[in-house]
Amino acid sequence: MNPGMRTSASGMIAQQKMVDVIANNLANVNTTAFKRSRAAFEDVLYETVQGPRSPNGESVIGAMQIGHGVRLAAVTRIDGQGGPEMTGRPLDLTIEGEGFFQVETADGGIAYTRDGSFTLSESGQLLTQGGYALVPGIVIPPDATVVTISGNGMVSVSVGRDAQTVELGRIELARFANTTGLLSAGGNLYTESSASGAPMTGMADENGFGRILQGSLESSNVEVVQEMTDMIAAQRAYEINARAIRAAEDMMRSIDDLIR
Repeated sequence: MNPGMRTSASGMIAQQKMVDVIANNLANVNTTAFKRSRAAFEDVLYETVQGPRSPNGESVIGAMQIGHGVRLAAVTRIDGQGGPEMTGRPLDLTIEGEGFFQVETADGGIAYTRDGSFTLSESGQLLTQGGYALVPGIVIPPDATVVTISGNGMVSVSVGRDAQTVELGRIELARFANTTGLLSAGGNLYTESSASGAPMTGMADENGFGRILQGSLESSNVEVVQEMTDMIAAQRAYEINARAIRAAEDMMRSIDDLIR
């Protein structure tokens, strides 16, 4: 393949990857607590050509380098917080600041989420919409009439005819030294990795952990206008690289015609 065609083809592949990332961002624009991603690219190896030399053999100019395209270097998650959307539902929770809710997965492991749209199991246990139990577990009694969750994560309920207030415990949060190192597991869940480091746990609104806002959910941090702008730029770059391939084909065809 003509080197120019190969270079332009790498550009087309890179822009397609860019569009793939943007498409996923836009698809999740209304996903609770979704974090948008950004594609990063890097140039590939260069061909080094020796520059001209003087009659005595000394180099007149430095070596010339010819690039051979681009490749995807990384897809980075942007962990900026989305704004709270008020729902008025008592089991909808937003973490304002750092921290993740901890939930138990089907295999007994721990996953992390900022999606605070909880519901109750038959036994009154707090569950995510995916059916994962909050850790440490908090059980709402069946005769509870009002559920109150304060900024520091204290869960209180009103029970009995006299609406006596009973404190059930506090919601524990986890945070990481490098949140972008967490692995997305689907279902609005993350798992720890060597890049994220081990979780540090603590109570809401203490020691740098965020506070909890009841009756709201964190929105996606996707900015539709920015994503559409990036998509248009990627589309234009894709088209330009396609034109470069066609131009290289035309040049090769012209050379073939001359040889004949």
